[in-house]
Amino acid sequence: MSIKSARFIPVVFLLLFLPGCFFSFLNIFTGGENKTGASFPENSYFYFTESQILKNRGNLNKALEYMESAVALDQESVFLKGELVNLYLQKKENDKALTLVEEVLGKDPENIGALILFGRIKHALGKVADAKKAYEKIIAGSPKQQNIYLLLGSLYVEEGEFDKAISVFEKLIKNFPDYYLGYFYLGKINAQKGNPDEAEKSYSKAIELKPNLDEPRFELINLYKIRGEKDKIIPILHEMLKKNPDNIRAALELGYFYKKNNMPQEGGKILRNLGTRSLSNFDVVVNVIQFYLDTRRYNDTTMILEDMLKGAPESSDLNHIAGLSFFALKNEDTALSHFLKVKSDSRFYSDAAVHVSLIYQNKGKLREAILFIRDVIEREPDNPEFLFYLGLFHEELEEYKDAEKALLKAISIDQDDSRLYFRLGVVYDKWGKKEKTLEQMKTVIKIDPKNANALNYLGYTYAEMGENLEEAEKLITEALKYKPDDGYITDSLGWVYFKKGLYDKALEALNKATRLVPEDPVILEHLGDVYMKMKDGKNALEAYKRSLLYKKENQDAIKTKIRAITGEGR
Repeated sequence: MSIKSARFIPVVFLLLFLPGCFFSFLNIFTGGENKTGASFPENSYFYFTESQILKNRGNLNKALEYMESAVALDQESVFLKGELVNLYLQKKENDKALTLVEEVLGKDPENIGALILFGRIKHALGKVADAKKAYEKIIAGSPKQQNIYLLLGSLYVEEGEFDKAISVFEKLIKNFPDYYLGYFYLGKINAQKGNPDEAEKSYSKAIELKPNLDEPRFELINLYKIRGEKDKIIPILHEMLKKNPDNIRAALELGYFYKKNNMPQEGGKILRNLGTRSLSNFDVVVNVIQFYLDTRRYNDTTMILEDMLKGAPESSDLNHIAGLSFFALKNEDTALSHFLKVKSDSRFYSDAAVHVSLIYQNKGKLREAILFIRDVIEREPDNPEFLFYLGLFHEELEEYKDAEKALLKAISIDQDDSRLYFRLGVVYDKWGKKEKTLEQMKTVIKIDPKNANALNYLGYTYAEMGENLEEAEKLITEALKYKPDDGYITDSLGWVYFKKGLYDKALEALNKATRLVPEDPVILEHLGDVYMKMKDGKNALEAYKRSLLYKKENQDAIKTKIRAITGEGR
């Protein structure tokens, strides 16, 4: 891992965890005024109170209506406007929130609370430059706004302006010399920029300020790894374990370090012990999962688990993680052996069972996959996930009746899972039941109006049937809003234009589709069909030949089209 690849906590994360979190706007426009200090006209207070009650009940739509009424009755109250901004933000109506904040700033340009919100909204709208200006103005006028330094510094990091970020954090620790987070993030930025010596100083100061926290020590360990200073790592880990023998992360890190540095006995002993502890302490498993997720170095994960499993060979948890690691390494046989050891009472049983069936599918052993998943369903008859895969395997074997039965059973258990209806629609399509396909895709769109795949499928099916072409174009255009660079959806649009006789538009769309998906035989065949309609036999022949190159089955139709152009075989 290079220094520049070190992770930095983004602004969104900071917004959630900063002291005095900005998601509470109760007094943000009032300089600390609380509810009891606020003064409204009687009717305004009624709407404000009703809004609070509705918000607490989770009815944000009605709460918003009442708060808008409160503000309309008392347009001078910055307190009420702050509460209204809060609701707009919760409803993700950022533009309305911004308009209200700008109204407050128009009357009071130095209002700190409004400036904070202005910066936050601008950042959410992608206008980072405006957000930075707002935060810079706050710091210039009110240098004791501790959290703003963190937000501004994080914005500079997001933009890759590390020198400016460092400058902001240096000002922060100058104004707040005992502020732990200032040193911690300054260390992270210096590490990210490639200033390891400065990073080390900052982390060391953070440790001095918060000696009981592990995080700066782990950052320091990562820094020493990058610098190749292995001799400094072991003492830190031993110190952490001396303070807290149950520090699982430190033990895992130490065991891993020993194994990677040719000390297998020392590492194996620690890891076997952790394996045994995993049987009674789920935190061990959590840390292994975190290691797996953080590093994505699956060989390292399997190396750790190899020793841990010696301490707990029947551990469902560890076998599941081992299965995932070997699966990621495409070692499906070993992954399968681990997944099969995950017991039915394990928290990971469902995921392991799905992986077992998928491995059988990948190996072309669909009958084994079906037998296995049926056995699983006998134990868990009300799990729609297993029924989904059972339907999928039957579909692949062209056993559409059995696929339909499995998917309908899954839908009876979970009527809100759009994926189940989509799969059933595909089954009906392959079965030749187009009307039922249309019905299922409409249901998907009803549940999930932004489902690009269903919008496209419905539109393309209409085009294939030569029906409702205007509606088909609308559906596919809508799908492209959500997946603008999807070659298959672009092909669908081209095919609708073809069916409508708009060959110039069809050619433009299909050429784009072939650029996005250059080796799809169906798209290339569609392109050839358009060229034929435009009486361009040369380009049509080229498209058909390319289609034939990638089409592995059912080649007769394309060969017939090629012969029609070349005259061969007549």
